[in-house]
Amino acid sequence: MAQTLVQIFVHTVFSTKNRAEIITPEIEPELFAYIGGIALNNNSKLVAANGTANHIHLLILLSKTIELSELVGDIKRNSSRWIKTKGDGFKTFGWQDGFAAFSVGQTQVPMVKEYIANQREKHGKQKFEDEMRMFYDKYAIEYDERYVWD
Repeated sequence: MAQTLVQIFVHTVFSTKNRAEIITPEIEPELFAYIGGIALNNNSKLVAANGTANHIHLLILLSKTIELSELVGDIKRNSSRWIKTKGDGFKTFGWQDGFAAFSVGQTQVPMVKEYIANQREKHGKQKFEDEMRMFYDKYAIEYDERYVWD
């Protein structure tokens, strides 16, 4: 095959540092647009984004030319720097050190997009930590509670 053709969807989740309730609904559209720009600058595409005051979910179509950890690092680093310019309430903003990422098949994309779109409703009933435990169990990811929450 002469071409390298890739279509890799990744559902990525990370929280604010110590799950601080700092992401306001007013800043979200601009934040997600900014993150979309970072993805595009890395030849990737932000397909869906949403979250709550203390964490975000991103569905990313990952480029064949970048590693996921490099892209997420770029997103977190640059969006954190950007959000700190948005007023005194954001001066201490930071993302958690790590992130979670889950592979998504093409047929699952609509379901994941819907899941991401319904974050506010979901978290009226479920804490972030419980949501992540559910994902870790669903994807059979071994984890140590001492190291996943920062």
